[in-house]
Parts: sequence; structure tokens; C-alpha cells
Amino acid sequence: MPDDGLASRSARARGTGPYEATLPAPLAGAEPYSPSLPGDLAADVADAEKALTTFDAHAIARLGADNPALGPMSAILLRTESASSSQIEDLTVGARQLALAEIDESRSGNAATVIANVRTMEAALRLADSLDLETVLALHAELLTGARDAGRLRDQLVWVGRSGLSPLGAVHIAPEAEDVPAAMADLVSFLDREDLPVLLHAAIAHAQFETIHPFTDGNGRTGRALVHAMLRGKGLLTTTAPVSAGLLAQLSAYTEALSAYRAGDARPIVEQFARAARYAAATGTRLVDALSAQLEEDRGRLTGVRPHALAWKVLPLLIGQPILSAAHLRSTLDVPAMSAQRALAQLTELGVLQEATGRSRNRVWQHPGILALLDDYAAEVRRAG
Repeated sequence: MPDDGLASRSARARGTGPYEATLPAPLAGAEPYSPSLPGDLAADVADAEKALTTFDAHAIARLGADNPALGPMSAILLRTESASSSQIEDLTVGARQLALAEIDESRSGNAATVIANVRTMEAALRLADSLDLETVLALHAELLTGARDAGRLRDQLVWVGRSGLSPLGAVHIAPEAEDVPAAMADLVSFLDREDLPVLLHAAIAHAQFETIHPFTDGNGRTGRALVHAMLRGKGLLTTTAPVSAGLLAQLSAYTEALSAYRAGDARPIVEQFARAARYAAATGTRLVDALSAQLEEDRGRLTGVRPHALAWKVLPLLIGQPILSAAHLRSTLDVPAMSAQRALAQLTELGVLQEATGRSRNRVWQHPGILALLDDYAAEVRRAG
């Protein structure tokens, strides 16, 4: 253990000694299962993939492919997934703070961190057709914008454990830094394969990524964003299913499965991803239905409002952004300030929005029903865990 001047002599002594860093087995040309995928696990993966595609079709059909709420619905699903992925790293943020952070109105450090994860997820979906090292580095750079090591493979040893001083006793000691480039090159080659079920492929790739731990920070969130890049790029999903919520719902089983993978047993991580996919499909469907029902209820409140009123254009946006400011609305819809204020006033008068600050300037308006639905979903995930 190096002497950085901060640790006591006894702490340095306790942290000094031999350790064994992991060197993951190559995947590019290997068969994750030999000689073949067990029948029961193959069926489990197939069922989970069917659940995801059914959810995907339902989310689109529930609104209609040309519905202006479909984009906002996709955005809120992605934000929900990002929040769950961040919560796995003990970064918990409520729906209100997250929505405030999207319009630069939150002072919560956690909310800003989760919004960075949202941007990472967005980049994952945008870059899904090009799953190479540059894409992985771009995801990490998006997550840790401004950090010294953002978008760079690590040049030091990292480990997973309680001690930040020494790897001794760590749950997982990642490969030595000099082994990371070759391990990542192998992983990228594995990503190119087209002969594996997509969900199994994503589960194995994720576990390998977390074993390599290629960055000094942000490995978990980047690795889960990579999963969504694969689900989109390999054609399984067009929307975002809250798979991380499924992992969060049984967090200890997920972390134990990663440990089992590092010990040479891939089955548990595949099982956990299959379970998480089914959870995502079932609970995601209920969330989509609840948000859609809320939108229909709000449309009823606008009965009698002239068809070309700006309020109708604002309504679907609330699904994806349930807190608005006049400046945000003006920018998003490219409308004059007076028009934005008039639409917000009209939606408030009709009971769709509530003014949330009580101030005369720099006000924000919120949709309490949508925020409650999102918080209820997060609470359901926590209860499941």
C-alpha cells in the first residue's frame, strides 16, 4: 500500500500484502455455455425477450405511433430507468427534483448526477448502431462530464469493497490497468456477435464489463447504459424498458450474480436479467397505462378549449416533463413568452397544473398527478427490494 501521507502506519500495515486481480476469460470467440445453452435457461430467456417485445408494442399502441405523447413517454421511461440505475449506486432522487433538474431549477447534487445518467442513456440509444470502444468511452464521458478521467480507460488498479486504501479484502479486484485495453478489445469483439439471444448477449456483456471495471468511476451506470444500447441496437426494443428497476428490486441477487460470474458461473446473471426483464415489462406496462390514463383525464379537462390553443401542445409534453417554467416552455415549443404564460395560466385554471413556488417571478408549474405516479412507481420498486 503506497504512503500518501493520509493513512496511519497501522492502516498501511493492514493494507499491505499480496492480492489477486481478476483476469476475465476472453469472450469474443467463446461459447458462454458449453456445449449449449441449457433448455430451461433458453426458455427463460425467450420468455423474457417476448415480455420485452410485448411491452414495447404495447407502449407504442397505447398512444399510437403518431401521438405527440409518444416521445415524452419514451423520455419518462428512459428517465425512470436512469433513476433506477443510479439508485443501484445509492443515488436516490424523487421525481420532482429530477424534473426540476431537467429545467435547471434543482439544487440537489444527486439530481444533477442522475440527469448526467439520463444523458448517458440517451447517448446509448443514439449510438446503439455502433457498439465499439469509442461508443463506450463516449457513454462514460457523457456520464462524468468535466471529470479528469471522463471517457478514458483507467491507468490504476480499482476494486469493489469498503476500503478505499487497499484492495485487500475487496469483494472484487478488477484486472490490472495494463490488462484493460486488451480485455475491452475482446469485449467489443463479443458485442459484434449475432449468434446469441439478445438478452443473454446483453447480460453476459454487462457482467464482463463490470468484471473488467474499465474506469475509475461510473462503471455500473455505464455498464447498464451499454445494456440498453444492445437492446436497442440488436433490435429487441424501440422504447426503454425499466430493466434497472428489475435489477434494483432484487439488488443483492444482482450483485451476487456478478460475483458468481467472476467465479466462472454465468447462469445467475442471465437469470437475473431474465427476471429483471419480466419485471420491467410488467411494471413498465402498468406505468405506461397509468400515465396514458392521466393524459386522457387531462384531455377531458380541456374540453371546450379551442383546438388550436397552445395548451393542447403542452399537454403531451407533461408526460415527459411534469414540471415546467415559462422559459423552458418558450424554448421547447419556440413560442413567444406571452403565449407560454397564457398556456400555463390556462392549464392552471383548468386544474391540470399547479404553480409550485408562490413567487411572482421565476415561477415553475407542476403536474402533481404525474409526479405522484412516478414516485409511486419508485416506491413499488423499493418495496420489491
